[in-house]
Amino acid sequence: MGLFQKKHETAGQVDMGRLPRHIAIIMDGNGRWAKKRGLPRTAGHKVGAEVFRDIATYCQELGIEYLTIYAFSTENWKRPKDEVDVLMSLLEQYLQEAIDTMERDHIRLRVLGDVAGLSPQLQRMIDETNAISTHYQGFQANICLNYGGRAEILRAARLCAEAGEEWTEENFSKYLWSAGIPDPELIIRPSGELRLSNFLLWQCAYSEFYFCDTLWPDFKRKDLDLAIIDFQHRDRRFGGVGT
Repeated sequence: MGLFQKKHETAGQVDMGRLPRHIAIIMDGNGRWAKKRGLPRTAGHKVGAEVFRDIATYCQELGIEYLTIYAFSTENWKRPKDEVDVLMSLLEQYLQEAIDTMERDHIRLRVLGDVAGLSPQLQRMIDETNAISTHYQGFQANICLNYGGRAEILRAARLCAEAGEEWTEENFSKYLWSAGIPDPELIIRPSGELRLSNFLLWQCAYSEFYFCDTLWPDFKRKDLDLAIIDFQHRDRRFGGVGT
């Protein structure tokens, strides 16, 4: 089974002419989903990974250009070793699937975060997906891995200063892990939590936020539809006067 499965469902009331260009999702609730079922937390992560596959496929089908998901934060290293090991194993599995299918499906995949802190095997796989991605245009999935928004900002500030660049937003943004990717218009957090948890702190300046109680392993295409529909009813003023 490839990273992006081929399925087709209707988008309901989504206005296909007013889609966000970039959606970001904090995949939250895997552990609680498993606990409610008397399962180990790792079972929730495995189901959550399958949900990511389907939501990524659906975003591509809808015509969303970018999907960014929060897979593993710099703070997640504090979790039990067996849980971290399973997460890293899942990431290796899906990166390998991506390598096997990206060229066929013309998918771009980019990892955002401190990859130097990852295993040599993961680093090699990330390099390979980056190389494949340069050959194509179209849908791009971004996986935030060993990522923290504050760490990203500090790193960009240091690199910008070392380069002797003038301190402008444009110059600063060149040194972010997300350089070259438009800021997300819509950030979704399932599971009932109402915080960003150190996710895309620079990029979220004008993002619309959507929170829902659904745990990530239960998140369906219809839930993404509801988030997009809600986004399409927002009055995005960017500091100006509303209509």
